[in-house]
Amino acid sequence: MVSTMIQTAPGFGLAEMPVRVDDVMKLLVSIANAKGMKAAVTHSGRGALLTGASAFVGGLLAGPPGIAAGGVVGGLLGWITSGDFKPVPQILMELPASERQKLCDEAMAVIKNLRWTDAAQLIALVMANPALKDMVVGVLTSYLSRELKAQIKYGE
Repeated sequence: MVSTMIQTAPGFGLAEMPVRVDDVMKLLVSIANAKGMKAAVTHSGRGALLTGASAFVGGLLAGPPGIAAGGVVGGLLGWITSGDFKPVPQILMELPASERQKLCDEAMAVIKNLRWTDAAQLIALVMANPALKDMVVGVLTSYLSRELKAQIKYGE
């Protein structure tokens, strides 16, 4: 668990406040829902595999013209299956713990000065501040496009 230093009552100095990854993830899910965010995670490896496999089979069955035909068919199959958009909240819930922590750390850089007691209060604080909300959306969009190579759509 990550912790961050917070100022306590006068005369008591600094204390550590554990960063609740679940609270930050609930915030990100809430914002993604509010924005209607969907993402298509590219599977370039899967597309390349389909193209290569179908070109190979086409070459075995029809020689050089079969390689070309198989490559075209495989490329089309890869292209058709690559653009399936999923809701961002679903993608966030499927992230492994290490990726959740990485995303939480990035979001904490934006919301580190906020003080909250639970996820509902954190969500209310961020949603009430349009500039802060936009910065959190930017963190989320940046993470999805950089780490997951996703294409983002907004449905607001």
